[in-house]
Amino acid sequence: MKRLNPDKLYVELRHGVTNTEPVIGRKYTLTHSDITGDLFLTVGRQFAYDKINAMRDEVLAEWRTYNGYPFLYVYVYVDGQFGPGISAIRNNIFRRELPLALEAIRYGDDSLFVEHPNLDNAPIYIHFDSTNPNYNRFEYWGNLKDYK
Repeated sequence: MKRLNPDKLYVELRHGVTNTEPVIGRKYTLTHSDITGDLFLTVGRQFAYDKINAMRDEVLAEWRTYNGYPFLYVYVYVDGQFGPGISAIRNNIFRRELPLALEAIRYGDDSLFVEHPNLDNAPIYIHFDSTNPNYNRFEYWGNLKDYK
């Protein structure tokens, strides 16, 4: 697994969020530059659709609750602009890069975890969205503390 280089992570807080609030409804949009390797984490009350490009290789995540307990719901669009023929390749890339993406979210929003330490124990569920049933999955990926 690639490790996060904090010098390559840029975090933007949007209107309606602070370093520590809110938790539920807090949304993350993680994009990157293939050229520089920079990661861009946008934290807001809405996803940063203005940061998403035609490749659709972003990682979207948000805090939700189930039976009163928080969990991080993560969404990736496996099919992308190239259609289902490329799904196997994109699925492999997402699976390889997701640990880095989760580490970037955990590191980039560290103040939230300092203020709400119980969130480190929150489960992560990832929705791999695809029209192909072989890649359309909903999976448990551990807890945030696993990506610290």
